[in-house]
Amino acid sequence: MAEIKSNAASVEFKNVTKIYGKSKVPAVNDISLFIEAGKLVTLLGPSGCGKTTTLRMIAGLELATAGQILIGGADVTRLPATDRDVSMVFQSYALFPHMTVRENVEYGLKFSGFDKKDTVDKAKAGLELVGLAGFGDRLPSELSGGQQQRVAVARALVLEPQVLLFDEPLSNLDAKLRRHVREEIREIQQKLGLTVVYVTHDQEEALAVSDRIIVMNNAVIAQDGTPRDLYDAPSNAFVADFIGEANIFDCEVSDVKKDVAMVEIGAISLKLPARGHRPGKAKLAVRPSRIDIRKAGAARTVPGTLEKVTYVGSHLEFIVDTEFGTVFAVSPDVDAPFEPGQAVGVGFAERGPVLITG
Repeated sequence: MAEIKSNAASVEFKNVTKIYGKSKVPAVNDISLFIEAGKLVTLLGPSGCGKTTTLRMIAGLELATAGQILIGGADVTRLPATDRDVSMVFQSYALFPHMTVRENVEYGLKFSGFDKKDTVDKAKAGLELVGLAGFGDRLPSELSGGQQQRVAVARALVLEPQVLLFDEPLSNLDAKLRRHVREEIREIQQKLGLTVVYVTHDQEEALAVSDRIIVMNNAVIAQDGTPRDLYDAPSNAFVADFIGEANIFDCEVSDVKKDVAMVEIGAISLKLPARGHRPGKAKLAVRPSRIDIRKAGAARTVPGTLEKVTYVGSHLEFIVDTEFGTVFAVSPDVDAPFEPGQAVGVGFAERGPVLITG
C-alpha cells in the first residue's frame, strides 16, 4: 500500500514587493520572512493586508515585482506555478463536479509521472489519511462541505509537495465544523511533518492551528511570533486589537531602569518590561481576561462604576467606567455578586498589562 510522505522544505522571502499593473501602491511592500520546514505558519490579517498575495507568490500564481523567493533554499522567484513543488487548497475547494471523489484525488497524480497502480494506491492512501476511505465512488455533490474540504486536502497531499498552501480553507463551513476540520488539518500536518502556509482572517483559527503567526497590515508585517507571543505580548495597538480583544489605555512611563519600566495608570503603579520605551506618555494593552473586577476600595485598584454586566454562559462580561476610560473585562466567575450601577475597583492581573507602540 502506498504511503503519503513529506518532502517538507523551508520558505524564505527576501525584501519581496508586489505591485499590480500601473498601480504605485504595493499589495506587498518589502517583506522578509523565513518559514522552517515542517512548521505550520499562518498569515493573518484583515482584507487587503497582503496575506493572500503573499500566499499566491509562494505558489507562483503571482510573480514578485522585486525581491527574492526561495523554497528549500532554491531560488524560485521567476518560476511559474507549474515548476514549483507546491500544492494549494482553495477556499472554494475547486473540485470537479463530474468526477468522483477518487478521480478528483487522482487528477494531479496523472500529470505527475505516476503509473496507474501508484496513482490508485496514492489516492486511496490520501482518502484514508483524511478519513474518507470508502467515499471514493461518490460525487462531490453527495458530500457535506466538510467532506468536500477533506477531498481537496487529500488531492493536495498525494502530490507530496514541498509546501502545502491553504487559502481561507474553512470560511465556507459553520463554526462547529470549522473547529473539527482545523483540528484534522493540524493533526495531518504534525503527523506528516508538512510545511504549511495557511491564510485566514479568523484570529481564533490562527491561534488554534499555528506554530507561528505572521500578522500583516497595510502590505507589511506588523508582528511575527508564536500564538502565545502575539496574544500575551503584542508589539503595537493593531496587533493587540486584531488578535483577540484588548483594552488600550493611555499611561505614563515615569522611569526606566535595566529595561524595566515604572508605569503609572490612574492611581496604580506597575513594573513592566520597557520594550524600548523611555519615560513619557505611552500606551498600555490589557486583555479583558487579565482585568480584575473587585470590591470598591480594594488595594491596588482604581475606582469605577459598572455600566453593564452580561451573562454569556461560560463567563460574565463587564463594562466599567473609570477615570482612564471605559474598561471591558470578563470573568469566569459567573456567580460574582456584581450589578449595574455598582461601585467597584478595577485592578490588573500580574501578567496582564503590556506596553505597546501606538
